[in-house]
Amino acid sequence: MWAALMFFRLLSRLPWSIQRALAAGLGWLAYYLVPIRRRVVRINLQLCFPEKTAAERRRLARAHYQSLALGGFEACLAWWAPARRLPPHELIGREHLEAAQAGGRGIILLTAHFTTMEIYACLLNQHVRFDVIYREPNNPVLAREMRRQFESLLANAIHFDDLRGLVRALKAGHIVWYAPDQGQRTKQSALVPFFGVPALTNTATSRLAEMTGAAVVPYFALRRTDGSYLLTLLPALDNFPSGDATADADRVNRLIEAQIRLAPEQYFWAHKRFKSRGPDLPDVYA
Repeated sequence: MWAALMFFRLLSRLPWSIQRALAAGLGWLAYYLVPIRRRVVRINLQLCFPEKTAAERRRLARAHYQSLALGGFEACLAWWAPARRLPPHELIGREHLEAAQAGGRGIILLTAHFTTMEIYACLLNQHVRFDVIYREPNNPVLAREMRRQFESLLANAIHFDDLRGLVRALKAGHIVWYAPDQGQRTKQSALVPFFGVPALTNTATSRLAEMTGAAVVPYFALRRTDGSYLLTLLPALDNFPSGDATADADRVNRLIEAQIRLAPEQYFWAHKRFKSRGPDLPDVYA
């Protein structure tokens, strides 16, 4: 793993246009030669885009693999490249973040798991400091490097199960990056439609907002075809929390869906989004 990290660190020194070309080729090869998650991707796309033809979904799946590969190169840039070598980007909606901050409240920077996650966190960090919630990968070498990068580049790194640390940061007025779109069966989860299909969904967003008084500001990024990025901050959610955590989670899902539809290949479809739904619903991945 150390050798792999060194190799990718060297690759991150290549011109961005060459890295993008390499990612396109690697993604194409991975789709055909490393099919570990290809079936999961296809099932997710079939459930979420039934209106598309089978051929259209296959093309989307191949484009997603290329997006995954490019996300790996983006992570290398985010971790190791100096600011002057980062790809160009445009930030719109900063006034929404500033308006939410004006009252001295903490900010839940609401986002989702896109393949662009690493780069759009890095690019936003050029404009505003924020905390991030993270889950360590199983590999200890990769986990150590990820933690080191987060702690050096971002304001604060909060482990995903450190609820007290998260609440403390929000009450102190911090901005905290938060992605609730990968549900696990806990007390803070419910079956909520995702693209019209019941999915186990994290309902903790509204609870956190209620506990801390934090504003919820959606933040998303779009990878453009020319290699640049569009970063978008939306107005803070009004009437949130509403008092109904499941309805709030449904609102968050619909917000994420709208962003996915702008560039569906850039969402993280390799995740089993429709797992662990209970005995009354079929295991679509079986």
